Amino acid sequence: MNLQRHFNKKLLTQSISLLLGTSVILPVAAQQNAASDEPLEVIEVRGLRSSLAESASIKRESVGVVDAISAEDIGKFPDTNLAESLQRITGVSISRSNGEGNEITVRGFGGENNMITLNGRMMPAAQTYGGGSGADGTTKGGSSRAFDFGNLASEGVRAVEVYKTSKANIATGGIGATVNIITAKPLANPGFRANVGAKALHDTTNEAGNDVTPEVSGIINWTDDDATFGVNVAAIVQKRDSGYTGATVNDWNIGTWGDPNDPDTLFNNANAVFENTPDDGQLYARPNDLRYAFSDTSRTRTNAQITFQYAPNDNMTATLDYLYAENEIQEHRGEIGNWVQNGSNITHVTFDDSPVATPIYMAESYNGTVDEGYEQQWREQTNTLDSLGFNFEYMVNDSLILTFDAHDSSMESMPSGPSENLASGEIAVGIGSPTVTSREWWYDRELPSYRNVYDDSARGNGNGVLDAGDVGSSILRFRHASQVTDITQFKLDGKLLFDNGEFDFGVESRAMEMTARETANDNMTLGNWGIANPGEFSEGLLETIDIGSRFDDFDIGVSQGIGFIGDPVALATEGINLYPGDSNFFGVSPIFSNNDKVEEDTLAAYAQVHIEAELGGRPVNILAGLRYETTDVTSTSLVTPPSYLLWENNNDFSVYTDPSTAAQPLSEEASYDNLLPSLDFDILFTDDLKGRFSYSKTIARAGYGNLRVAPSGYATNGSTLNGARPTAQSANPSLLPLESDNLDLSLEWYYSDTSYASIGFFEKRVANFIGTGQENRSFFGILDQTAGPRAEAAAAALRERGFAVDDTSLFAMMVLLEQPQAFPNGADDYTGSAEQILELGETPGWDITPENGDPEMVFRTSLPQNNKEAKLYGAELAVQHFFGDSGFGVQANYTLVRGDIGFDNEGSPDVSQFALTGLSDTANLVLIYDKDGLTARVAYNWRDDYLNRINYRGSNNPTYVEAHSQIDANVSYNITEDWTVSFEVINLTGEDNREHGRTYNQMWYLEDLGPRYSLGMRYAFY
Repeated sequence: MNLQRHFNKKLLTQSISLLLGTSVILPVAAQQNAASDEPLEVIEVRGLRSSLAESASIKRESVGVVDAISAEDIGKFPDTNLAESLQRITGVSISRSNGEGNEITVRGFGGENNMITLNGRMMPAAQTYGGGSGADGTTKGGSSRAFDFGNLASEGVRAVEVYKTSKANIATGGIGATVNIITAKPLANPGFRANVGAKALHDTTNEAGNDVTPEVSGIINWTDDDATFGVNVAAIVQKRDSGYTGATVNDWNIGTWGDPNDPDTLFNNANAVFENTPDDGQLYARPNDLRYAFSDTSRTRTNAQITFQYAPNDNMTATLDYLYAENEIQEHRGEIGNWVQNGSNITHVTFDDSPVATPIYMAESYNGTVDEGYEQQWREQTNTLDSLGFNFEYMVNDSLILTFDAHDSSMESMPSGPSENLASGEIAVGIGSPTVTSREWWYDRELPSYRNVYDDSARGNGNGVLDAGDVGSSILRFRHASQVTDITQFKLDGKLLFDNGEFDFGVESRAMEMTARETANDNMTLGNWGIANPGEFSEGLLETIDIGSRFDDFDIGVSQGIGFIGDPVALATEGINLYPGDSNFFGVSPIFSNNDKVEEDTLAAYAQVHIEAELGGRPVNILAGLRYETTDVTSTSLVTPPSYLLWENNNDFSVYTDPSTAAQPLSEEASYDNLLPSLDFDILFTDDLKGRFSYSKTIARAGYGNLRVAPSGYATNGSTLNGARPTAQSANPSLLPLESDNLDLSLEWYYSDTSYASIGFFEKRVANFIGTGQENRSFFGILDQTAGPRAEAAAAALRERGFAVDDTSLFAMMVLLEQPQAFPNGADDYTGSAEQILELGETPGWDITPENGDPEMVFRTSLPQNNKEAKLYGAELAVQHFFGDSGFGVQANYTLVRGDIGFDNEGSPDVSQFALTGLSDTANLVLIYDKDGLTARVAYNWRDDYLNRINYRGSNNPTYVEAHSQIDANVSYNITEDWTVSFEVINLTGEDNREHGRTYNQMWYLEDLGPRYSLGMRYAFY
């Protein structure tokens, strides 16, 4: 058990390199700054079985709980998607976008709370796809720290490690886990070797793109004869054309039955027929609409990396590496939208028996016609990751190793769509047909359905057929959202070896800067919401689409499913030409509604000691460490301050901003520090049976969206003199990181080189969860005209004349007193009649603005605060077994996760809730065959339903992703030792995704997905 104090540095380097070249990567050695805690053993690598044996070896030899996935050779990672590979590890589940894994959840903590490193270096994250519109739940607004695995191709990855317990010498920020992605190093494979690969991909969901798209890769590894200098180069280009067919609901409004204030806003036709009526006081729902949606997406992913290594002697190794990853996405999305009119049009509603009563049938009839919407959207975004790093390892003597590591990495998510000014992330052209006389909806099925009655005689071309001649424009919107995140990191680490142990120490400096910009309200009026001119588009711009034929797994029922499709850019261009108003131009306004920067400067120091000893005659490992970090936060927003809230009528206000007002910076600073202990202990009860115990304290920093400083959402619903309370929202740069005390206990039985069984238990007690608090704040000197001297004088005049003082009378009297030309007798001209009230409230130019002498308006400001705690706990069971030399094997695991705070589906829609998202049980079953050059694998993954969002949209709703499973399969055959062919299928059975709200019938999102097939070959050169 003694560690050897005297050794040859070059022999050690070459041994580690050989291990890395064969993918036996011991976990601590995988980090740039740390070497193995155990003696190294060279394992011959051939095939998937050996790759799995290496992963088992990593798990076994680690100090702490670590899982890993290794490539069996350069360019031969087990899965084409890194996230898809990680989901096969116990405790790890994934989220998908467009059918591909993109973010991970580990032990109940989602992407923002997991740290992703590349060769031990913290990686930046940025994602603003879709301009932040949120139209189908897949768009991003640039507020997340979550790393998108969809930007990286797996061919350039050597291994991925998942650290479920923390150590003092690894990056902070992952409460769930720290995931380290390891790229190939040239000195790991002395000599020359290379391979080229090509795949033909067919996505069965594709409708408009190419049915077969290419994926090509090439990797070259070369060293000189002495293995002192080497170069590794990899380049990968992957194209995918895919489609989407699904359904969405814009919002579910929640009210209280029997509350006279709510039925007026949800169902307000006293003559409507209500069946299975909710009880008084019971929550009930009303959908905003039902939309069938489709899209055609083209994605091109390009990765390139180059690594130089130089080891001039036994004591020094220098590594210079560069990674470039680009993900270009283009999407044409369209809808068939049928809105609930929210008025006296409701004629019939039938509710279900859910605790939150939900309509399963609704009918409306209109006096005249309303429109059916066919909005066309064009989204275009390019995500680019650049990372340049340098590492120098120097062996001072037989007992001391020093390592310096530095990198500068950036991630950009930038719109790349057409626009005259800033590039657009989304162009949305509102079009519709104002020919619907009545409609019905059914929500009591997986895919809700609708039925319309059309009449184009009055507002169409009158031919009795729904066609392009009945379609006109409404509103055109351009959106721009961008995010750029830069990280510069320097580390100096030392390792001091001594008998039976080692001492690690180091310091780190890290600077992060995130800039997010977004435009909003770039609405251009074309034919307006009423579709003023049906039939206005040129012939050929619109084509009829039968969306029902695009659903493979769902029946649209009685829905007509007929809509229209057209090039959004061409439609926008023609719409602007048809309505060339002063405010209409083809592009994004250069004025940002959000322009935010968050800077974090972190200094850290750590020390940890690893001791190998014996307890009761059995070998034990003890690893104890302490890490100290201090972080300074500066949040800056460039804000155009509002001038005032314009009082337009009794409870009607609008925010007015002087267009001549220049934007001004608003800044706030904060700081915090953390002391993070860690302890790992393991004991070999027998040569094959190992027990582990770990304790650590970890942190996860707040999302960028919560750290912005700019306030927003200024509103009020009446006079503060009468008790109204203005409201606003703000982020909070002073938020502390989430802080978790973690306990792990596990037992592992390794009964052969390739087979093991393990069971583990974990608990996380987390403080500083982010909830919502409220503070009274004033902003930018905004004055309150509803409570100043004029308001007090108007209130006094009303009381003197015997009138009640409410918002209606107060506004009317204030207007009257400010219009002496119209009311020469002043307050004596006030009658309080309905006609006079209407005149005073509706006459243009009679709005009320603040004046000097009015008090500052005090806003009850909602902001995120560290005011919640939670406990998570669970268990992980795993088995890996190969049946002798038969070639057959199996992997199986199950993860159970529980938390003590869930979402109350019957909670008030007016109150935001705190709940843990992402918690779900998961299971994997993988059947394997690997013998005589033939490798086959069938993998089944299941994830239980889980809470995905909280406080969503207008009624503080939850959304739940329903339980789903997926089967993937691949087979490869070595025709020769150098030439391999492969076939792969993802989502073999075409499993779909569905998301619902407080009840099952409150469908939010539905995706009809299909399998993807690829046929490939790879040729190796030696």
